[in-house]
Amino acid sequence: MTISNYVVRQDFFTISSTKDLVQEKALSISTKKYHPIHQIPGRWRIRVERLIDDEEYANNLTSLLQDSNLLTGVRCNRLVGSLIVDFDPLIVNEKQLDDFLVVNIEEASRDNFSISNKTNEDPDEINYFNRLGFPIGSLIVSLLAIPLELPALLVSPIILAACVPAFKRAWQALTQEQTVGVDFLDSVAIILSLWQGHFIPPTLMITLIESGEIIRDSTARSSQRQSYNLLDSLGQYVWLDKEGVQVQIPLKDIKEGDIVAIYPGDLIPVDGKIVEGTALIDQNKLTGESVPVHREIEDEVFASTVVVEGQLLIQVQRLGINTRAGMVVELMKEAPIHDTRIENYAAKFANFAVIPTLLLAGGLYGITGDLSRASSLATLDFGTGIRVSVPTTVLAGLTRAAKTGVFIRSGRAIEMLSKVDCVVFDKTGTLTQGKAAIIGIETISSRISKNEILKLAASAEQGLTHPVAHAIANGAKERGLNAYQCQDWDYKVGLGVVATIKNKTVLVGSSRLMESEGIDISASYIYKTGGTSLAYVARDGKLIGLILYADPIRTESHEVIAALHSQGIETHMLTGDVERVAQSVARELGIDRVHAQAFPEKKVEVVRKLKESGKTVAFIGDGINDSAALAYADVSLSFAAGSDIARETADIVLMDDDLSGLPNAIEIAKSVMEIISQNALIVGIPNFFALAYGIFFRLDPIMAIFINNGSAILAGLNGLRLALVNNKN
Repeated sequence: MTISNYVVRQDFFTISSTKDLVQEKALSISTKKYHPIHQIPGRWRIRVERLIDDEEYANNLTSLLQDSNLLTGVRCNRLVGSLIVDFDPLIVNEKQLDDFLVVNIEEASRDNFSISNKTNEDPDEINYFNRLGFPIGSLIVSLLAIPLELPALLVSPIILAACVPAFKRAWQALTQEQTVGVDFLDSVAIILSLWQGHFIPPTLMITLIESGEIIRDSTARSSQRQSYNLLDSLGQYVWLDKEGVQVQIPLKDIKEGDIVAIYPGDLIPVDGKIVEGTALIDQNKLTGESVPVHREIEDEVFASTVVVEGQLLIQVQRLGINTRAGMVVELMKEAPIHDTRIENYAAKFANFAVIPTLLLAGGLYGITGDLSRASSLATLDFGTGIRVSVPTTVLAGLTRAAKTGVFIRSGRAIEMLSKVDCVVFDKTGTLTQGKAAIIGIETISSRISKNEILKLAASAEQGLTHPVAHAIANGAKERGLNAYQCQDWDYKVGLGVVATIKNKTVLVGSSRLMESEGIDISASYIYKTGGTSLAYVARDGKLIGLILYADPIRTESHEVIAALHSQGIETHMLTGDVERVAQSVARELGIDRVHAQAFPEKKVEVVRKLKESGKTVAFIGDGINDSAALAYADVSLSFAAGSDIARETADIVLMDDDLSGLPNAIEIAKSVMEIISQNALIVGIPNFFALAYGIFFRLDPIMAIFINNGSAILAGLNGLRLALVNNKN
């Protein structure tokens, strides 16, 4: 795609300086139907106040504008009542656009508005009328049946029709899962009530059952929609800044490192760092923060957030599904929310209790001959409440965690995280910044220069993503040293690199690599001090130099370790670094145990031994050599910026690349499990006592229905609490 195919604008801040003149000219065009806010060639942002309060009007107007060939793009932001329209200024002049907007703004407000391809219905939206219409209608009919003396032949089919969804679920469980589930028990209770000529108990029961199902479905849908919509609203085009010139290109053509321009009312389409400008940004959709935040140069901003005031130049760091918002979408799509063991146990118990409950009801009928008492017992079960409350609570926890930048892949991860009593950290890039810096170069032989040592090391390490490799490459770049071409190259995980450069074998890596190759490193001992680390450089079997580097500790590491200790959690550090450096970092942070010079297999061994000792182990790391330990831990964590294999292996991803998310995630997981336990009591206690009462005394069927389904709905609502809490960070 050539630049001639794009719309080109003037300098970003030249436009900024003439903003008042542009707006003054725009205001003279039309002030009756809309209010111009920001207008530049190829793009207008206007305010239409009605958009804020009238969703139907907003949908109508957006549909009209999107169906026009006059515009190349339309974005509606109801939050601030603004509309952004993109067009080709070479084809459409200001007068044409103004006339077009005035006509369509008026047309969208007409009562008889319609457009052939307009659809405002979400196919995933719950149709409450379809779901509750029959149950509520049957309840009304049953209430009127006695005073109006309606015949049973008229009322019973209506009630049975309302119960069809429950009957279908019971049949599917029988035929597909080969289980006698709670829906079967509910169906039996409904049929028994109808058999006795009772109309109110079965209709009340089915209304409450379907209400509970809707609570579960609507919670899941609203949480998913909240996540999925993060990317849906992003525009198709973005303004790319090229040396002060604004070029409008498709968002899909943007690359990491590009500079994009963002204006007031825009949704930020990428994750990135501000390089020019200041702004007030609304992050509510992403983080739940109710108050817009101020951001300036060097601050990070996120896709799907809204620039309320100000304008920015942003350097792109992450795009699409790799953005924080994109990761929310992907992880929430993949999250299996029904796999917590507590749910499995509860569901198995609930289904196991179905047949005993039926036998109890049958036995009671055999003893008393009272079908009403028997149907009351059949109404009571523990499964309905579990079925509604556990998935609701788990998904609420996933949503809550996602809003704080912690993306948990599954309900199982939540459950295991809540039990963690031992956290094992990788050191480099996890407890430390992972941005090692060269602090010195030493030569073993006077026949080779320090620059040559660094150049050989950079040549061998080129292409690696390890922090030390970055430090060496950056050091060489700062000194203007160009890398040699490698004739052969072999990376040894956890050890270093063996390369052939200028027909000579060059080794760059740890002391273990040198020892494994039989290279004498005794000359290096005088340089081993404090927290300084050494990268060894050898050529043709002899040590020729040392690169001294240090890796600063993350600013949040001290607080995270202290927070874990306050939660009663034991801390370990696993590192491939030497004992001296590892102990120095551990002492500074107050870590309980250190395991130094750990190969990937040793990391696995440490994790396995901790598990065998009875610990529930969380492992957090970001490198390729951490992936095996991540897989063996009870629950594993990595960073969004970690290696692909570490990120994919991990159960939990810290999207902000900040360790502070770890204790926060543990607190959320504990809250989820606490609420699930509360819900087990909310469901279990009333049903248990009602069941016991029904065995020895006559329990009214309506009361049994209220106890069973009422407790289920209460538990479901209790499960929503985590999702309703706003992020205050």
